[in-house]
Amino acid sequence: MPLLAVGVLSWLIGGYQVLVPAPPTNPDNICDIFSEHPDWYDEAAASQARWGTPIATQIAFVRQESAFQSHIQPPRTRLFGVIPWSRPTSAFGYAQALDPAWSEYMEDAGSVFAERSQMKHALDFIGWYNARTHRQLGLSLDNTRDLYLAYHEGPTGFARQSYKSRPWVQRVADRVTAHATTYAAQLEQCEAELRCRHFYQFWPFCE
Repeated sequence: MPLLAVGVLSWLIGGYQVLVPAPPTNPDNICDIFSEHPDWYDEAAASQARWGTPIATQIAFVRQESAFQSHIQPPRTRLFGVIPWSRPTSAFGYAQALDPAWSEYMEDAGSVFAERSQMKHALDFIGWYNARTHRQLGLSLDNTRDLYLAYHEGPTGFARQSYKSRPWVQRVADRVTAHATTYAAQLEQCEAELRCRHFYQFWPFCE
């Protein structure tokens, strides 16, 4: 019986590992990312159509927040420097969405089946969050740097300019902006192919 239990557990763990998408092998190139995970393009395009955040910006956010790891969480703190203890925040998944923000998203726009560990829902969350920031603070959806600062600090923190006393946050926002700019230029080279790769997509509907 114990051997059976071990076998079932091993199968479940192995199956789980197979089902979890591997991070892209070349995160520096958005065309390579979408070549490995073509559904991510469709999901980012759907989020852009719904909320307005550019595809390149969405992917840059995910790269920074989770390095494309679906179930990542902040590491646990250590009690007395040894005993694993609580996590510093409730951030989870591709977008590192916190519990309160995720709850707001679910009440406002999320599917009942939405999961932070699924790229489709993480990208939709990023789009929703940025659209809310746009409404609340008037930030342009093309202003990646300020959008990320508001994403990291929250709308209230951004309005108070809390990031100005945190140079490291500004450096991260600059890095996200650089990635988004690079991704946008790369996407111009491959988006036509990505947009028209399905058998039911044909001219002029996929231009």
